Amino acid sequence: MATLLYRLGRGALRRRRLVVALWLVVLVVAGLAAATLRGPTASNFTMPGTESQRALDLLSEQFPAASGATGTIAIKAPADGQLATPEGQAVVQELVQEASTLPGVVGAVNPFQVGAVSPNGRYALVQVQFATGGDEVTDEQRTAYEEVGAAVEAKGWQVAPGGEVLGGEPEIGSTEALGVLVAAIVLIITFGSLVAAGMTMLNALIGVGVGMAGLFALSGVIELTSTAPILALMLGLAVGIDYSLFITSRHRQNLLEGLSPEEAVGRAVGTAGSAVVFAGATVVIALAGLAVVNIPFLTVMGLAAAGTVTIAVLVAITLQPALLGFAGNRVLPRRLRSTVDAAAPGEPVGEETVPAEDRSGFGFRWARFVIRFRVPVILVSLLGLGLLALPTPDMRLALPDASTATVGSPARVASDLTTEGFGPGFTGRLAVVVAGDDAQATAAAVPQVTAMIQRTENVLAVAPPQLSPDGRTALLGVVPKTGPTDEATETLVHDVRDAVGGVQGVEVLLTGATAIGIDVSEKLSDALPIYLLLVVGLSVLLLMLVFRSLLVPLKAALGFLLTVAATFGITVAIFQQGHLANLVGLDTPAPLVSFLPILLIGILFGLAMDYEVFLVSRMREDFVHGDTAREATISGMGHGARVVTAAALIMMSVFGGFVFLEDPIIKSMGFALAIGVAIDAFVVRMTIVPAVMSLLGDRAWWLPRWLNRALPNVDIEGEGLREHLEDRTPTRV
Repeated sequence: MATLLYRLGRGALRRRRLVVALWLVVLVVAGLAAATLRGPTASNFTMPGTESQRALDLLSEQFPAASGATGTIAIKAPADGQLATPEGQAVVQELVQEASTLPGVVGAVNPFQVGAVSPNGRYALVQVQFATGGDEVTDEQRTAYEEVGAAVEAKGWQVAPGGEVLGGEPEIGSTEALGVLVAAIVLIITFGSLVAAGMTMLNALIGVGVGMAGLFALSGVIELTSTAPILALMLGLAVGIDYSLFITSRHRQNLLEGLSPEEAVGRAVGTAGSAVVFAGATVVIALAGLAVVNIPFLTVMGLAAAGTVTIAVLVAITLQPALLGFAGNRVLPRRLRSTVDAAAPGEPVGEETVPAEDRSGFGFRWARFVIRFRVPVILVSLLGLGLLALPTPDMRLALPDASTATVGSPARVASDLTTEGFGPGFTGRLAVVVAGDDAQATAAAVPQVTAMIQRTENVLAVAPPQLSPDGRTALLGVVPKTGPTDEATETLVHDVRDAVGGVQGVEVLLTGATAIGIDVSEKLSDALPIYLLLVVGLSVLLLMLVFRSLLVPLKAALGFLLTVAATFGITVAIFQQGHLANLVGLDTPAPLVSFLPILLIGILFGLAMDYEVFLVSRMREDFVHGDTAREATISGMGHGARVVTAAALIMMSVFGGFVFLEDPIIKSMGFALAIGVAIDAFVVRMTIVPAVMSLLGDRAWWLPRWLNRALPNVDIEGEGLREHLEDRTPTRV
C-alpha cells in the first residue's frame, strides 16, 4: 500500500493544477446538489419492531387523526381560582379557538371538557392535534404555534406552547468556530509557518465542505436525524485537520533531509499517508459497523459520519500533496527555508536546526522519564483512570425530553409550567392503543384495559378513550406520577405492558414519546456489549496485521477499554449526576442520550488506533533496524509526541467547540469526544503505552511463525517502499 500511495502522492504533485481544479469542481457540484436536493431532517427517533413503534404504525393506519404530532399549551392564570370564573373560562375559550385555527392544526380541546384544570383553578392544559407528524410540520406552522396566545398574555396570563411539535433541528452558530480557531492556532505553533497551517486548514475545510454538501444532497432521498449532520461535521473537521497534519509533518521532515519537494511528498504520502488510510479505515469500519445493531437512525448517523471521514482521507492523500506542491519550501519555518535552499542535493539540513530531531526535546525527555519510573507511572495512571470510571456503572440512558431543554427555551418553559401546575407525569404522558376486529370487541375491552391500568402502581390518571370513526381503535391517555426519564416511569411502562398483555380479543399496545424513548434506550443498551466486543476484536485483528505482534494489539485494546470506561465515568458524573455541570453550561442533569455510548465507542476506537499507529509504528521501525526495545520506544515517542500532541489538541478543540451549543445532545457528544481524546492521547498512548512497551521489551514484538505466515502483509510502515527506494538517489529541483 505504501508504494501505491507513494506514486499517488508524486502524481498529485505533478498534476497539482488538475487535482485542485477537480476537487473544486466536486465541491461546487456537491454544493449545487445540496441546495436543490436537500430534504428535511427528522427530530424523532423511530425504532421498527418495538411495541411503541408498532402502536404508532397502527394508529397511522386505523386512526390517522390521532397519529399526527401533538402540542400542549400550558396556561397560568394571574391568581388561584380564576379559571373557574366566567372571565377565566372566556379567556381559555378564546385561546382554544385561536389554537384550533392555526395552520396545520385539526383541532384543539377545551381543558374544561376533559378535566385538564389544576385543583387550585390556576393552571390548564389545551391539547392541540396537528394533521401531520412532527417532522412534516413546517417552520411557518411551528412559528405560528409558538406565537399563539399573544392577546391572552396581554391580559396578564401566562401562555406556554409546548409538546413534541416543538422539536427542531439544532442550530450551528459562531461558538463552534472557536474550536476551529484554536485548531488553527495549534497548527501555526506546531508548524511555525502560516503557509503550512493555512494550507492544512484549507485542505480540511474543502473536505468537510464536500462531505457535508454530499450528505445534505442525499437527505432528499434518505431520512437524516437532526443530529446526523452535526456528528458528521464534528468528526469530519477533526479528522480532516489531523490527517492533513500528519502528511504535512512528514513532508516537512523529508524536505529537511534534503529530498526534492516531489520526492518528499511521495514519501510523506507513502508513509504517513498509509497511517492516515489505516486510521480512516478503522473509523469508517467502526461507524459503518453501527449497522449491525439494526437501528435505522443510528445506522444513518454512522454512515453519514463515515462518509465525511472517507472524504477526509481522500482529500488528505490527493489534494494535500497538490497544495504542498504549490507551497514548495514555504511550508517550512522562515529560518529553515534558506538553509534548505542552500543545502546540496540530497544533503540533510542537520539535526541541530530541526527541533523535532533534537533528542533533548520534550518527547524524548518524557519518554525517558516514563521508562525510568514505568511501574509507578502505570500504577498511578491505572488508579487515576479507575477513579474516573467509578460513576460508569450508574450510567442511565434515555432520549431527551422538554424537562432537560435549555432553560428559557419554549419547550422548557412549557414543561416547567406543566410540572408546576400538574406534576411531572403530565410532561411524559403515555398512550395506550386498543384495537379490535370490530367496534364491539374494542368497546368491551376498553373498560377492562382501563381498570387494569388504574390498578398499576405509579399511575396518576387514565383519560377517557378517544375512538376512531369506525370504533375499532381506541386511544387511552395514561398519566404517570413521575417524569419521563425517571426510573419509576420506566418500571411503569413494563408494568402496564405486563398487566394488559393477557386481554383477549384485542391488541393492546403502549406508546407515546416516553415509551418510545424507553424502548430505544433499552435496545441500544442491549446492543452496546455486542458492539464493544466487535470493536475490540476488530482492533486486535487490525493491529496484529500492522505490527506483526500479539501483545501490542492486546495492550492497545486494553488501553482503549480504559479510555472508554474513564470517558463514560466523567461524562456520567457531569451530565447525569450534575457535578461541575455549570462548567459546561448544562442547565439540568439528566440521563445520557441513549445513542451516545455506542457512538462514542465507534469514534474513539478509530482515533485511538490513529495515535497508536503513529507512535508505535516508529517504535517497531527502529526496533527492526537494530535499536534495543528501550531505545526504539524512546525514539518512537520522541519523534511522534509533538505531532500526536498537536493532533489531540486539534481534536479536542474541534469537539470542544460543540460544548457551547445549547442543545444538550450535541453538548454531551462534544464533551465526551473531547475528554475521550484527551484521556486516550495523553494518558493511555503517551504515558501507559511507552511504559508498558519498555516493560515488555523484546517480547512486545513476538508473533508465532505460523501466524506470521498466515497474516497478509499490509505494509503500513512502508518497508516495501524503503526497499523500492533504497537504490535511488533523490535529486533536488
